[in-house]
Amino acid sequence: MITFEEALSIINNTRVSCTTEKVRLETSTGRILAADVFSDVEMPPFDKAAVDGFACRRADLHELLEIIEVIPAGTQPVKAVAPGKCARIMTGAMVPEGADTVIMVEHTEMTEDGNVRFMKDKTSANIAFRAEDVKLGQQVLSKGTLLKPQHIAILAAVGIPEPLVYRKPVIGIISTGDELTEPGNKPRTGQIRNSNAWQLMAQAGQLNLTKIYTGIAADSPESVKTHIKQAFEKSDIVLLTGGVSMGDFDHVPEVMQELGVEILFKSIAVQPGRPTVFGIRDEKFIFGLPGNPVSSYVQFELLVKQLIYRIMGHQLEPVVLRLPMASDYTRKKAERKSFIPVKINENGLIEPIEYHGSAHIHAYMEADGMMAVEIGEAKITKGALRDVRQL
Repeated sequence: MITFEEALSIINNTRVSCTTEKVRLETSTGRILAADVFSDVEMPPFDKAAVDGFACRRADLHELLEIIEVIPAGTQPVKAVAPGKCARIMTGAMVPEGADTVIMVEHTEMTEDGNVRFMKDKTSANIAFRAEDVKLGQQVLSKGTLLKPQHIAILAAVGIPEPLVYRKPVIGIISTGDELTEPGNKPRTGQIRNSNAWQLMAQAGQLNLTKIYTGIAADSPESVKTHIKQAFEKSDIVLLTGGVSMGDFDHVPEVMQELGVEILFKSIAVQPGRPTVFGIRDEKFIFGLPGNPVSSYVQFELLVKQLIYRIMGHQLEPVVLRLPMASDYTRKKAERKSFIPVKINENGLIEPIEYHGSAHIHAYMEADGMMAVEIGEAKITKGALRDVRQL
């Protein structure tokens, strides 16, 4: 048995193959950039008005100003601003030659003869100056960036309609167990509905990954082998739940080895998820996850997601909040590192959720995150600062 930190280190140091592809801008959110991006333009490309108002010379602020033209956004000024003159200008329009200030329209009044008077004591320039945001040739995004909507705006602004990104892995999903039946079926005596596969497909779906579901494997080495071989043919990462513990019908580790899988670990000092198996074959990966739904859910979040992002060219840094405990927390056994579901209350305090063990997936329905309780740690006192990994 290895520690959770050792398992995570194995995931982070396992060699992965990252291939690239170009995708349309509208489908690139959540993808990982595979190349640095440089700007082919200056931003702004010219001095532009930051407000609706009048472009003038600062030296003339307290003079009556004659309007010489109107400059809408998207047009080029025709006249230069001379002393005592101004141009009516719209937000985003090019500032005319000679002007160094745009006074806001609400800070002005019109005289009876159609001139403009500034009604304040002072004003800022109200000009977005050429290249003050981005210079020509400047790097604007780095390889490895996880693309969010604000990054999409940058890509569009620098003329990248098809960014180069890392390919997403295909996820193969298998459930094992003679006791399982699919959600649409009424369970017979001794049966339960298969929730793990659909949970894992939903977790993979949140990352916009392609999923291959092979169905339920029976509790026999032959059936498990058939499903794993089928999943390996079509997937980059295989997720199998159940059959990884020490029972008479837990065939997964031995079948993995028969299929040439190099097992890198098969037991972690963690709760939930101790009998988690991880292996590699021909640059493809397989996780044997425990059959209890909380275990498979948690280990996907902690380990599987880490590997997925590595294949996509990104080192995942999960969002972690450091907050105080709302009350004392105790546990009876402290031999393993434990991850427990918690809520963050209206006062920003951590409240552990009532949790009955690795089959109690309902405990995660209202969870804001998971809190780690370290090996040997049996009690956490009220007010103690703890890290909460957001879900």
